[in-house]
Amino acid sequence: MTSELFSPLLLRSGQVLKNRIAKAAMEENMAAQGQLPGDQDAPLEPFADWAKVGKSGGGAIWMQINHPGRQVASDMPGVVWGPSDVGVSLGKHSSRFGRPTAMTQKQIEDTVTRFAVTAHRAEQAVFDGVEIHAAHGYLLSQFLSPLVNKRTDQWGGSLENRARMLLEIVYAIRSAVSPSFAVAVKLNSADFQRGGFDAADARQVIEMLEPLGVDLVELSGGSYESPAMTGRPADNRTQAREAYFLDLAKDLVKTSPLPLMLTGGITRRNTAERVLYSGVALVGMGTALTLTPDLPERWKNHREADRLMEPVTWSDKALASAASMARVRHLMRRLARGRNPKVGTSPTFALISERRKQRVALRTYRAWLSKGRRAAGR
Repeated sequence: MTSELFSPLLLRSGQVLKNRIAKAAMEENMAAQGQLPGDQDAPLEPFADWAKVGKSGGGAIWMQINHPGRQVASDMPGVVWGPSDVGVSLGKHSSRFGRPTAMTQKQIEDTVTRFAVTAHRAEQAVFDGVEIHAAHGYLLSQFLSPLVNKRTDQWGGSLENRARMLLEIVYAIRSAVSPSFAVAVKLNSADFQRGGFDAADARQVIEMLEPLGVDLVELSGGSYESPAMTGRPADNRTQAREAYFLDLAKDLVKTSPLPLMLTGGITRRNTAERVLYSGVALVGMGTALTLTPDLPERWKNHREADRLMEPVTWSDKALASAASMARVRHLMRRLARGRNPKVGTSPTFALISERRKQRVALRTYRAWLSKGRRAAGR
């Protein structure tokens, strides 16, 4: 099985991934000022530098493209968009998020175009592909969810209508990039909310994606309201500590016409091998590679990570999820400064430190936004 873990994977675009281990995209919060909006007006050089560094070790690098939709902090400037005006429901924490305005037809069409423009710019910057984020409760996941998408037009109602925006984005991107440029989609295996997007929906959406030239579907799960992706599963079909979504992936892989990648809770070689044995084509890891960046090389030499991070088990699930993500971002910043990850970092310390940094970043963002508006004469 070790040979399969380090065997190549041929994608339908013609790209060949050298092995079956991927560093999953994560929210690092380390972007330079004004860098991440990859629209037509953004400078290409920072993205080209990013791609060059990312590929310097011999791997492929894909840009993940996302829109937060309603999952935007209430103190952020600007309008919060969503498929409907249904806000994030987190009990006493709900006020931390802005109240969304239902998108107009034009806003939906413009957003589809912006995804395609960003993908084209990614190819110009010599990224190897893009991944469209349609999971974790962000905008495209919101359109897919019957709990959030209450529209009665062609963008809501049936699953075909709720998936329409995602499908149009995929089509627009495939039309804007070269056939050899990889296009992937990150999709929830389930939202883990009663009456929400479930595994049966995921199966149908994967089938809808196949004719559009998608190379790969990455499976994850959850949202801010049900943060299964941070290791706090919301039903007993997920595993508490390892490969959170493997049980669902096993079902989906039976009928999937596309290669699947599974992300969430994979930290040991044995677990990764078990994922591949289930029929999943690619293993995605985030936190594990943050803690032990040389983990794949260790696996080659039959070694495991010598540091593990205990989960945050606070009773307040929303706060625990925020603290968990803050702690990982804290470790990534240490890595960026050339320091070793400090596994014993207190989640409370990480969360407080993170919020201080966010306040500073918000002031910087407001100033940058205001400067851009003045320059545009608005």
